[in-house]
Amino acid sequence: MSTVIEQAVQARLVASAPRIESVAATLRYDREDPYAVSMAFPPPATLEGVEVSWAFARDLLVQGVEGPAGVGDVRVRPYGYDRTVVEFHAPEGVAMVHIRTAELRSFLERSQHLVPRGLEHEYVDWDHDLAQLLEELP
Repeated sequence: MSTVIEQAVQARLVASAPRIESVAATLRYDREDPYAVSMAFPPPATLEGVEVSWAFARDLLVQGVEGPAGVGDVRVRPYGYDRTVVEFHAPEGVAMVHIRTAELRSFLERSQHLVPRGLEHEYVDWDHDLAQLLEELP
């Protein structure tokens, strides 16, 4: 069984101009980092013209499809009956995307088949992570 789930989603990028652009984005979940999900945007969708990926807590996404969640760099909330808004806050500004809630729920369901919520700690390789930290110390 694969330990990584990737799912393409159509994200509607909300710009300051009165238009909304659709961009392809990729949601990713890796059992080796059981608490996190990431969302990657292709080069044409970014200001720098390079792929940009944001990592954040899977629980933030779970909570955000039901109600407002997050107070930091990533915030998630329902929008209407079939969309979820994900906001990415950076020093350069805020990027806001709308994603179909059904796509997010499908992704989250698949991630929970790999690692059930509440059991993430059982999938963390504490010895490996500690060894990496100790190697990085001067």
